Amino acid sequence: MIHILLHLVIPALVARVFFQSRWKYAYFIMVATMLVDLDHLIANPIYHPDRCSIGFHPLHHPWLVIIYFALCFVPKARLVGLGLSIHMCLDAIDCQVTSGVWIY
Repeated sequence: MIHILLHLVIPALVARVFFQSRWKYAYFIMVATMLVDLDHLIANPIYHPDRCSIGFHPLHHPWLVIIYFALCFVPKARLVGLGLSIHMCLDAIDCQVTSGVWIY
């Protein structure tokens, strides 16, 4: 539950601190990147408490995480890159906490 809450709180903090004049827009875009979790729907079972998302789900592969991070440096894609990078960092931390690994 805390993991899901962090997916909402951390983008809010980033939006308020770094995008003060348009924080609502920035927050909306970063939270919208949580749609990346739709790839969980093709897993069997859809949810497994001990499974690490990073490296298992198609949109959570390490090489894609590098692309997500690179998007942070493209002005028109910066918010999407930030949202996806924050998401992947939180997922990697969750993997470490629950399974003791950073990737699947």
